[in-house]
Amino acid sequence: MTLRRYLWLMSVATLLCSVAWLFVLFSIDPTESNPAGFLFFYMSLWLAIVGSFSVLGFLVRRAIINDDEVVFRHVKQTFRQSIIIASLTILTLLFLAHSLLTWWNVILLVIVGLFIEGIIFSSRRYRNAPYVQ
Repeated sequence: MTLRRYLWLMSVATLLCSVAWLFVLFSIDPTESNPAGFLFFYMSLWLAIVGSFSVLGFLVRRAIINDDEVVFRHVKQTFRQSIIIASLTILTLLFLAHSLLTWWNVILLVIVGLFIEGIIFSSRRYRNAPYVQ
């Protein structure tokens, strides 16, 4: 898959997930909804956040680094980081929905996210060379 096709498909999928989230947001009453309504809300929001941060993160990374040889690595990194950001955002919203959100919970979630990213980053295959020749 080419980079242009990936960005196009990811952008369209993100737009569809955002529309689905808006549909759920405006059509489902949370006081009368069953757990499936909440599942649709959180999953469509998670997918929209993953797609948005993946595409926008890649474009920002591409503008800053501007190296054509390692584009697939940037795509992989931004997708992984967008999954972590989206998961932390959904966890924060779940804590808020259950009245469990405090400042120290937010700090712990950020530390967990950084820890996960650090573990993934430090366990990469080629430790000494940032890019394979």
